[in-house]
Amino acid sequence: MLNILELASVGHPVTRMGVSLFPVYIRQHGQVITTGPSVGVHITERPDAEVPTLQVFNPTHNPVLLVEGETVTGGRQSRTLNVSVLVPAGATIDIPVSCVEQGRWSGGREFGRGRMLASRRVRRAKEEGVLNSIRHSGTKFSDQGEVWHVINNELQRSALLNPTSSLIEADSMFDRDDAIGAAAGELIGMGPLPGQCGVIVSHGRRVVAADVFANADMFACQWEAIVRSALFDAPDEVRGTPSATKALQFLRRFADGKSELAPGVGLGREHHVSGKRVVGQALVWDDVLVHASAFTVAA
Repeated sequence: MLNILELASVGHPVTRMGVSLFPVYIRQHGQVITTGPSVGVHITERPDAEVPTLQVFNPTHNPVLLVEGETVTGGRQSRTLNVSVLVPAGATIDIPVSCVEQGRWSGGREFGRGRMLASRRVRRAKEEGVLNSIRHSGTKFSDQGEVWHVINNELQRSALLNPTSSLIEADSMFDRDDAIGAAAGELIGMGPLPGQCGVIVSHGRRVVAADVFANADMFACQWEAIVRSALFDAPDEVRGTPSATKALQFLRRFADGKSELAPGVGLGREHHVSGKRVVGQALVWDDVLVHASAFTVAA
């Protein structure tokens, strides 16, 4: 079902702080799936708490999507999801995660939901590690050392170093920096366009990332987290102007890339993609593309 991305269309981008967000439109029909931080799932440490695995309980009557790159805060250390997970109604399952807070292993069992996705570079490093893990062992672990290395670079770049080396500190940037805070507030307030089910992110003419969901309602529930993550990654320098042609070419390179298939952690099937200058993953269920995330391989 990744070929649905070859039929995608894009609209005019909105640009703030050098970050251009192209709206993505696709047409699909599928079952009801809920997502977003307001959905009533319970995320906890496992009874035998361990870094790469958490537990989630879905008490609702619909499948719930947890998004690759989503951050969860609290527990013994804050984490980010390694893959997108469609949690069945009424189910309790284990989910693969990466640590985004190297200097803490203490606290309670419960988690809250972060206000932003992990940064683009962290998600890319994590996805590259997960793809390698699937190829060599059939597991869905990241290269945790590389994830920590990228997080440290992100915190240094943004002058956000903190005692536990927590990526969650990135969210404080929106309160400390008036410009980025205003840009985030404006975009979040605007919301996605009618029918918009995804976004392609460009820095000038350079396309860097994309997130696409099954439908507009699901995308709207993730809009704030996606906006914050995109603006945190605002470039120091922009070259050229954003191009809809390049945006669509990026999606098509992802759709045409070589896929490693794996059963979903919950419902569905995962496609882990490595193609021409692009890496990412997609979750497909019942012939519907539930969520896809893609990143340019170059730094």
